[in-house]
Amino acid sequence: MTLVVESLTVAYGKNRPALQGVSVNVAPGKILAVTGASGAGKTTLLSAIAGLVPAAAGSVTLNGVTLRDREHAVDQRVVLMPQNNGLAPILTAFENVQVALLASGLPNGEARRISDVALKALGLEGQADQLVEELSGGQQQRTAIARGLALRGAVVVADEVTSELDAGNRQTVLRLLRSEADRGAIVVFATHDPQAAAFCDAELHLIDGFAVARPADYLRV
Repeated sequence: MTLVVESLTVAYGKNRPALQGVSVNVAPGKILAVTGASGAGKTTLLSAIAGLVPAAAGSVTLNGVTLRDREHAVDQRVVLMPQNNGLAPILTAFENVQVALLASGLPNGEARRISDVALKALGLEGQADQLVEELSGGQQQRTAIARGLALRGAVVVADEVTSELDAGNRQTVLRLLRSEADRGAIVVFATHDPQAAAFCDAELHLIDGFAVARPADYLRV
């Protein structure tokens, strides 16, 4: 199973395309860092991989199947960890993870067990019963990461998920993303952090919607 982004162009309305002709292949077990300044197109690329925005040209395919939209991407087990965390503020940290697992089809007992494990892995066992709106920004971000990791996607798309974290928690998240790759997932990780990018297997650097550094070795994996 390989994720293939082929000559992808994404435009919002009549504005200049946010992505222009971007291509990259990512194999299972690999972590691709997507880097670039704010506005370079990182979130747009991740959104396209997650099925949230359509391609004006080119395609995103997983194992030869074109990803049509977010519902189809979810069916193909593409998990998105968004930069804005996407949590329900009126639910607890535990409930946010559990609800996602129940929606994926897991029985309640299994969903509860996995939610406990995921929150503990992010050091949030003490905050499991707190409402999300009561958590700090970093705790909210870790809750969103716990939810994404609990879903065990075939593709994990993580958008700036370490930006609110201190050094210790940042290293924990990077280790967990590596664990996802080690179990065979494809991980695509957008980051501003050069140290986090260096932790990944390859880097795709974007400038004004163009790819200026394509990891050619991925084309052979």
